[in-house]
Amino acid sequence: MRIVLFGATGMVGQGVLHECLAASDVEQVLAIGRTPTNLTHPKFQELIRSDLSSYSDITDSLAGFDACFFCLGVSSVGMSEQQYSGITYDLTLAAATALSKQNQSMTFVYVSGTGTDSSENGSSMWARVKGKTENALFRMPFPAVYAFRPGFIEAVHGETSRTKLYRWLYPLLKVLLPVFRILFPKSILTTKQIGLAMLNSVRSGYPKQILEIHDIQILANAQNRIQE
Repeated sequence: MRIVLFGATGMVGQGVLHECLAASDVEQVLAIGRTPTNLTHPKFQELIRSDLSSYSDITDSLAGFDACFFCLGVSSVGMSEQQYSGITYDLTLAAATALSKQNQSMTFVYVSGTGTDSSENGSSMWARVKGKTENALFRMPFPAVYAFRPGFIEAVHGETSRTKLYRWLYPLLKVLLPVFRILFPKSILTTKQIGLAMLNSVRSGYPKQILEIHDIQILANAQNRIQE
């Protein structure tokens, strides 16, 4: 399995990358982003680009992949809808469009978020933009597109968020995790579960395009997962 990964330096992307490199059926991971990971691994390559809105100069490098795990994202705090859409919608569709032209059998997995508004008409700006992005991806000519909608995410391999507010809040929230797990067992995902679920979506598929927290938990525990 050959995988393209966006957002490898974010918390979710770090967790997904860890699971990809640990899987025996993954032969290559190509990370594309603005910031280097500083990771060295025989399966791992990366392309550092200042412009993530166009890939016309590297089309040949995007061919021959089985899946794209799109984990790139930012907080909408302090952003206008135009600014947030420029990153969340425009960059996602630019990557998906370029990849779809080179990989006719690719599975595309997009990290969205719980509460995303599929109608695109709700009062929450970030939810509308995420919903618009999901809907546009579902119209792309990929054989399979999945939108993952996680909520609270627990880092299990030392992954760290690039969002300052989340980095500040996470140590406080982690103390309360045992209580949250008792009260809300279906509301928390780990970075490991997200990574395993993404891999299993490529291996065996899933009957729903939109995967809420419970769906991601089910797919992460699929019996046919392959790990070293």
